[in-house]
Amino acid sequence: MQRCGLLTVQKEPVPLKSIEVQLEVKDHVATVVSTLIYENKEDKPIEAVFVFPLPGDAAVCHFSAKIGQTEIVADVKEKQEAREEYDDALSSGQQAFLLEESEQSPDIFSLKVGSLPPGESASIRLEYVIELSVQADDGLRFCLPAVLNPRYQPQGSEGASVQVTSVPASQVPYTLSFSARVSSPRPISKVESSCSLDPLQYLNTEQTQATVKLAAGHKFDRDVELLIYYKDAHQPTAVVEAGQASAKPGTLMGDPVVMLSLYPEFPQAVMSSLASCGEFVFLLDRSGSMDFSTDNSERQETCIGSARDTLLLLLKSLPMGCYFNIYSFGSTYEHIFPKSVEYSQKTMEEAVKKVEQMTANLGGTEILMPLNHIYSQPCIPSQPRQLFVFTDGEVGNTHQVINLVKKNSASHRCFSFGIGEGASSALINGLAKEGGGHAQFITGTERMQPKVMQSLRFALQPVVSDISVTWDLPKGVSVTVLSPPISTIFQGQRSLVYAQLTGQSSEAAEGCVTVKYNLAGHPSQNQLTFNLKPAEDTGLTVHRLGARTLIRSLEMEEREVRGQQDGRLKEEVVKLSVQSGVSSSFTAFIAVNRDDGKTIQGPMVQRNVPAPAAMASFYAVKKCNRRSQRSAVCHSSPQPEELSNAGVPLLRLWCKESSSLRSQRSAVCRSSPQDKAMQDFSSTRISNISERNEPQLPLKHPLLQLVSLQQASGSWLLHPALAAALGKTSKEVEKSKPASVNKEVWATILALIWLHGFKMDAKEEWELLAMKAVSWLRAQKVPCVTECVEAGSALLGCSVQKDALGL
Repeated sequence: MQRCGLLTVQKEPVPLKSIEVQLEVKDHVATVVSTLIYENKEDKPIEAVFVFPLPGDAAVCHFSAKIGQTEIVADVKEKQEAREEYDDALSSGQQAFLLEESEQSPDIFSLKVGSLPPGESASIRLEYVIELSVQADDGLRFCLPAVLNPRYQPQGSEGASVQVTSVPASQVPYTLSFSARVSSPRPISKVESSCSLDPLQYLNTEQTQATVKLAAGHKFDRDVELLIYYKDAHQPTAVVEAGQASAKPGTLMGDPVVMLSLYPEFPQAVMSSLASCGEFVFLLDRSGSMDFSTDNSERQETCIGSARDTLLLLLKSLPMGCYFNIYSFGSTYEHIFPKSVEYSQKTMEEAVKKVEQMTANLGGTEILMPLNHIYSQPCIPSQPRQLFVFTDGEVGNTHQVINLVKKNSASHRCFSFGIGEGASSALINGLAKEGGGHAQFITGTERMQPKVMQSLRFALQPVVSDISVTWDLPKGVSVTVLSPPISTIFQGQRSLVYAQLTGQSSEAAEGCVTVKYNLAGHPSQNQLTFNLKPAEDTGLTVHRLGARTLIRSLEMEEREVRGQQDGRLKEEVVKLSVQSGVSSSFTAFIAVNRDDGKTIQGPMVQRNVPAPAAMASFYAVKKCNRRSQRSAVCHSSPQPEELSNAGVPLLRLWCKESSSLRSQRSAVCRSSPQDKAMQDFSSTRISNISERNEPQLPLKHPLLQLVSLQQASGSWLLHPALAAALGKTSKEVEKSKPASVNKEVWATILALIWLHGFKMDAKEEWELLAMKAVSWLRAQKVPCVTECVEAGSALLGCSVQKDALGL
């Protein structure tokens, strides 16, 4: 048979031709419609299987197929029942379509297009709704995951691993088009992206509506991320949505549902005093895939290198009197100290030295072990535990990890950072949500440091306790809250609450919600009054988001008690999923074409549609010659339990240490640069000691050079290295020093002047360590600050005032 159309690396035809995505954003809620066009150019019927990523928080609410003029809308059914109906349809020669969520991670879906006859096309429509997350700079983030990296499945994990067919981004054999329409009550100031966009087009003079498109030729080397900025952003709002006319009153879909967006404001007096205590535990991913750049380019800086620099900033910014420790993990884990230690010059120097030597050489991505060890350590009295997790998110046991964090949520807050393209949104968002922290994603050419320092500011905010939400509604109206209780509040960050409203009220009736909490010993509250009249033109968006919220809570509860109860919670999830038309881990969308009466003849061939993956995610070694010169033995048979996700179309090889060298941990199987071996899937936990993984200590960025010289107390010493970082000689620096000032004070004032004079664009990165320096200077009771600042400004060639330094 002659091969025609799009082909995989192994010359197999790919039936998926194109993906068109239309995004509609209304304020902070997005509706996403994806249309996938399939075409069978072979001479026999095919079944196309496509495993692809979706946002972990998405509420998938519509799935349909169109063949010719016939449209088949899928129903939501219990997953096993849907699978059996799909198999039965194919067995009887009918066309069938199945869409299901992975049981391991809610951000992976599988789509099967069954019995597509030769020469025929099918158009698949998939729709979901999602809230946009608020970023530290007040932007709203939407991410269309385009990259699906293979997930590392530790041995002994629950459930089967997800079978992912992956190819490098450059070899994706279908196209993507993306357009967005944004509308808001407030003007849209800008839309940014890590991908190339056509210019923003405003649709009205008020600039409250706009459209934007992805520029042609998207390379599939990164997720499609939009950052949307509104003027006067983030006011508390309430949207009441009318129930479905065909649904029974008293049910979730039959009653109105309200979505509350709360933005608590803390008093400035409380916010100005950041906490000076806490136990800060940093957990760093050192798996092999961290040895690549965040944007999959050939840039010198790798994820692990950026993480090292970020840890340096964090270590310098910690307050005196706190405790800290640093863990790192791969197939095994390490910690710098046996237990958290008090922050001092000695412990900080020891930690900085160890961090500088960290490389991406620990193999796989087994995060459960270090988490269990951290949680086994007793908490330190009066030192609230703050956990910072840095990972590229390539794990297959997402639910287990999140469940563990939730189980220990009373003892800590968890701040998570997804590094690079394709980081699992389910993992990163789930860690922060269940750990009462904040999630950040670092993609493209973004610097990690500003985002991490923003999270450190959140961690240093006073802990909010005793949070309660009370409702004041008209007589005859009752409320059923669908969201889990609010457990964490941060200044400027949104808290979402969904609730079902049962009963009748007049058109003009109003409701009121009061959030009360204790902030640093001060009782505080925020109120929001809202009209109970349903909004127009929202469809069932709010209902579906409310249903998704309740479904996720019930699923987590079910996992916690699995095997201890009679399946009641699973039945509740299935019932709610079917009633609302929103997917869950226990249900699937099923559509069968029964209209044309034709049966499809002949044997059916399965075709796997590949998803793009970051280069870091491939463990492909094509050249294993000259074995005698290497300390590794190359094998060409895959290990099913560990390589099931490594990408079917590629030659899958792995390295196994020779027994004579295993004790030296020196095995390495090198590949050509374009086939960089992925260590995550090494069954033998190889420690890669290739030249690339040797500790690289190039000349630091000038800011990091200065930061690295700061003392734990916040001061700087007058040292030749400081003079060099300031661009001066030691003689110049010493000569300009006012006679009445000691060297340490002079050095510290010079460092502050340099930061304010030359690095204001990076203020987010150094602000906390500068505050520490100012506190140290105040404690010295320096008599001639004005003279010092003037002399320092003259020396460094800038104009900085004493007040600007905070002195």
